[in-house]
Amino acid sequence: MARPDKAAAVEELKQQFENSDAVLLTEYRGLTVAQMQNLRVSLGENVSYAVVKNTLTAIAAKEAGINDLDEFLSGPTAIAFINGEPPEAAKALRNFAKANSQLVLKGGYWDGAVLSAEDVNKLADLEPREVLLAKAAGAMKASLHQAAYLFTAPMVKAVRTVDALREKQDDAPASDA
Repeated sequence: MARPDKAAAVEELKQQFENSDAVLLTEYRGLTVAQMQNLRVSLGENVSYAVVKNTLTAIAAKEAGINDLDEFLSGPTAIAFINGEPPEAAKALRNFAKANSQLVLKGGYWDGAVLSAEDVNKLADLEPREVLLAKAAGAMKASLHQAAYLFTAPMVKAVRTVDALREKQDDAPASDA
């Protein structure tokens, strides 16, 4: 029989898994309380970073429909529950890990897929959403410009041909006289 406090902890973790856009798992062994506080601040308002018990986390993840996190749930584990843009949180974790070697990125879960530590680093390398949208808009604008050019090119060519023929006709009677 599960203790009520453990059942409540599992339910809370389950809710966080279900309500998060992504989760990133880390090992925090060796970090001081001050360093953990700095990490939480650097992650921003849209990320909840919590130290978790591996067994309870595994149960909560399974109840939330996430089955493949067991490989990351060994040793001291802390999870970043992300409500917002996962690349920003991944970048903050990676930057903090570079400055503090005790923090180790284990992996994560995003958009229905389990992420390895390498995948989390690739996620951190993504440009901000606004930059990606601007690039997509620029590519579409260039494509539209090219399409408009292709549609007008035959008409422009026809007009130039007619003008050339008209000039040729205008020149032809003047030389015959």
